[in-house]
Amino acid sequence: MSALRQAFLAIAAVIALALLFWGQHQRLQVEKARSTKAEERLQALQEQSERQAATIVRLGGEVQAERAAQTSLRLTQNQLRQELANSLNQIQELEHENAVLADWSRQPLPVAARRLRERPAITGAAGYRQWLSSRRAVQPASSETDR
Repeated sequence: MSALRQAFLAIAAVIALALLFWGQHQRLQVEKARSTKAEERLQALQEQSERQAATIVRLGGEVQAERAAQTSLRLTQNQLRQELANSLNQIQELEHENAVLADWSRQPLPVAARRLRERPAITGAAGYRQWLSSRRAVQPASSETDR
């Protein structure tokens, strides 16, 4: 019985060892799958980070260009203000020098010129059409004999 017992113990030990190896193999497979998944996630995050870095660089360039454009616009605006002030000063000097020009500048604009300066709040083509039709119609040219 001793030999049979030893055979059973040897078989049991082999089975236990096989189960241990099989369990380790299963754990190793699970860890490999987790590792692969983690590497894929890491790769995806690195690609996303690279895209975001490229976007940041691009937006930084756009911000610099926008700032340069704003600076240019401010300079242009300041130049226009200076030119306007110079023009107004020149007009005032001319008015003081020339009485006819001063009288002319004090007169109100003619009706036709005032109508040109009207700025209605028009939204869309229908609004423009309505605004045009509500204004006084232009009279056709006629001779004195037609009346």
